[in-house]
Amino acid sequence: MISRRYILRIGGGLLAGLARPRLSLAGEPVEIRMQGNTDSSHVWFDPIGLRVEPGQTIRWINLDPGNSHTATAYHPKNFERPQRIPEGAEPWDSDYLLPNESFSVTLTVEGVYDFYCVPHEHAGMVGRIIVGQPGRSPAASVSAQAAGGEPLPEIALQAFPSIDEIMRRGVVRRT
Repeated sequence: MISRRYILRIGGGLLAGLARPRLSLAGEPVEIRMQGNTDSSHVWFDPIGLRVEPGQTIRWINLDPGNSHTATAYHPKNFERPQRIPEGAEPWDSDYLLPNESFSVTLTVEGVYDFYCVPHEHAGMVGRIIVGQPGRSPAASVSAQAAGGEPLPEIALQAFPSIDEIMRRGVVRRT
């Protein structure tokens, strides 16, 4: 016969597992929200830092009712910006997303991917995704100012979460 204590222990374990933060399961897109405060004086990606496995799909969704945003990889093919994604990775540019529109990419090359919002880079609207284990690839590290293209604004450079913090926490939300 199953005791009440056994049922409570199982139920508590299930609840604890559901309450624990997790990354999305393989095959499910991981969502990054584009947001802004009500007076549009501050805009951001949430999360700003994320670690995923190779082959994971990332979906950006614009939840800011007052602004259009982009999710754009730092790469010379995108407005002659410095390359801040791994060698061999395909750069992306969502184009302008109106409120409630979304854009997705699947990242397969291990390394560090930095991205930004075209109209709000100068406001520090940037983010970083780590795919797999960045230490395995020599091209995975990101210098403060990657070669080529126009230098990144200082506010953007300061906004990126560290690779160590993303590796340690898995998800970094804006503070």
